[in-house]
Amino acid sequence: TKVVATNLEQDVTIYWIVQAGKEDTVIEKLLDRYGDLSDHITVVKRDPDVYPTFAQQYTDQTVTNNSLVVESGDKSRYIAYEDIYEYDTSGYYTTGSVSQSFDGEGQITSAIDYVVREDLPQVYLLSGHGEQELSETFTDELARSNYETVSDFSLLNVDAVPEDCDALLINAPTSDISEEELTLLRDYIAGGGKLLVFSGPQEEETLPNLHALLSDYGVTAAEGIVVDTDRDHYAFTAPYVLMPDIGSSEITDPLSEGGYHVIVPIAQGLTVEGSEATALLTTSDEAFSKISGYDMSTYEKEEGDIDGPFTLAVSVEDSAAGGRLVWVATDYLLDEMYNSYSSGANLDLAMNSLSWMIGESDAVSIRAKSLDYNYLTISSSAATWLKIVMIGVIPVGFLLLGIDEVLRRRKTV
Repeated sequence: TKVVATNLEQDVTIYWIVQAGKEDTVIEKLLDRYGDLSDHITVVKRDPDVYPTFAQQYTDQTVTNNSLVVESGDKSRYIAYEDIYEYDTSGYYTTGSVSQSFDGEGQITSAIDYVVREDLPQVYLLSGHGEQELSETFTDELARSNYETVSDFSLLNVDAVPEDCDALLINAPTSDISEEELTLLRDYIAGGGKLLVFSGPQEEETLPNLHALLSDYGVTAAEGIVVDTDRDHYAFTAPYVLMPDIGSSEITDPLSEGGYHVIVPIAQGLTVEGSEATALLTTSDEAFSKISGYDMSTYEKEEGDIDGPFTLAVSVEDSAAGGRLVWVATDYLLDEMYNSYSSGANLDLAMNSLSWMIGESDAVSIRAKSLDYNYLTISSSAATWLKIVMIGVIPVGFLLLGIDEVLRRRKTV
């Protein structure tokens, strides 16, 4: 937020639509902070009782108190109060709880960034190979970070990837690309294009042409599904739900510094040999790939299984033309459940990858502030030690202290 505000070169007005006496104190303090950050930011209160038609020029929605409009020049964005305080009711019928978070900073800063930009980054979504739809959380985050998405893009009726494509996304394809499509993608990367791929082990088909993009840079994909028997490297007693080590890069350093764990379920093992590829996520030395894949009946290593360790995500930079590729070897990185278990780290990995590829180092991606709780993700071995300490060591310690106190008092008497 400070980067966006201090780099402003044009005036921005934030209209606060609220009736007198019904101001939200949290929003009020937040708007005061924005006004203090830059002389280009002005906060103006608009009482709908005094200006009953003011909001109609910005939105057709029913405007509630404490909604906002951010405007600069001829561009504006309306922020509904309901978008500032978010409520997640997905767990209501199972746990009876509703999750609440405050997204004021994320919404306002994104809106400021939007109204002062001339051009927004274009993200094309490849189709035609059984790709999965993007999760709602990822789609919302793309919009909030001011990426414009072009859905259902096909390589079958074009001679090249369009020039206005800032990044091409391939999400969990279930069938392979053609030789002609492979040539187009190779030319795209060689010409400075940016490609983000989420693709893991397949239940039926193989993807040799798609994997050829990796082999161009010395990265090969192993057959099967990766299992890691090191208890520090998997979650929920499921050795195929991996918690890999995070390597150092522009993409992953913010995750490491924040102490987050990326969760990678049902992954394909990658082996990195080329100098242009950087390993982002890696398993332990105890990992191996189960050749039986989706038909595995045991987590034990069997004859024919492939020894690890493996890389689970790589970034590639074509030094000649500046093309960039990020490949995460699972179809389920952005699954809503696993992203929730990672406390949003999976989504952050995807957004950081886009920012790195496009060169948007200051891309707006601000986490909503939880008003209740976040999941604490720890390894099975750490959970075991916590049980030992909490159930065994601490009670025994207090018991010994109590015995010592009793004995000392008896001696005193």
